Amino acid sequence: MTTTTTPRAAVGAAPRSRPPAGEKPLVTFEQANRRLKWALLAPALGFVGLMIVFPLAFTINLSLTDAFGAVNAGNAYVGLQNFADALTDTRRFWPAVGRTVTFTLGAVVLETVLGLALAMLLRKAFRGMEIVRTILMVPLLATPVAIGILWMLILDPTNGIANHLLGFVGIPPQEFLGSVSQSLPTLMLIDVWQWTPMMTVLLLAGLTTLPEEPEEAARVDGANVWQRFVHIILPMLRTTILTALVLRGVDALKTFDLIYATKGPGGGSDFEAETLNVYAYGLTFDYQEYGLASAVLVLFTLFIVAIVVVLRRRTERSAS
Repeated sequence: MTTTTTPRAAVGAAPRSRPPAGEKPLVTFEQANRRLKWALLAPALGFVGLMIVFPLAFTINLSLTDAFGAVNAGNAYVGLQNFADALTDTRRFWPAVGRTVTFTLGAVVLETVLGLALAMLLRKAFRGMEIVRTILMVPLLATPVAIGILWMLILDPTNGIANHLLGFVGIPPQEFLGSVSQSLPTLMLIDVWQWTPMMTVLLLAGLTTLPEEPEEAARVDGANVWQRFVHIILPMLRTTILTALVLRGVDALKTFDLIYATKGPGGGSDFEAETLNVYAYGLTFDYQEYGLASAVLVLFTLFIVAIVVVLRRRTERSAS
């Protein structure tokens, strides 16, 4: 007896109809919508990509030349000589790296601690909360240059109000921005004053999304405020804290206008506040060493990318 095998396509459902030869297959709505989406995004993505790729490629190319005095002059390629010169410069480059790291770590850590403390205070509604939040946003409304000029007036050693207030508590007048040893800490405190509100907003947004049940359960079990904060709130807020650290840390690494507005070229007469940004600016516009300046900027970019990668990995690890 011969058994007839029924094709699988004929069982349960009719086979799909194929378009006649020479005709294009029909495009579904999802496929058309996907193609339209990329077609609309293509100009913007191309523009953004060009604005990123071209300056980066131009800077890398310039860093491999002996460009001096003019960018468009006939420059000879010197390979990695500019990078070697920068990495062996113990007078300006490495001190600038140290100041950049010190400024960023000190400012961001203080901003995170103060921002978290303020966010905890503003977490619960109270009378006049909207007024307090509005006042906290005031430092973010001004530009860093305006903030720098404002604090230069406040911290003026002769006529500034800061030394007058210190005199009331018996502290002798300070030079602040005019001192070699006090310039960088003073700039860090100015940065903390300006950007702590942003950290407060970011951390407050994270606090409002936390579930209340774990904290309520810990309160019922007899945990005090500090125990609930350390063992309940902080672990749940870890991802938000790391995200805020990435955003603010990268921004603090790039600080230039505040330093230049208060200390001028070179970060002061003794380079006491010179960070990598200020150093690269001086090489470019004061000394016109475009090749060396480009090498410094490439190294600075790699430095920032490395920090971002490390912090992102820690964020992903804590989230998982």
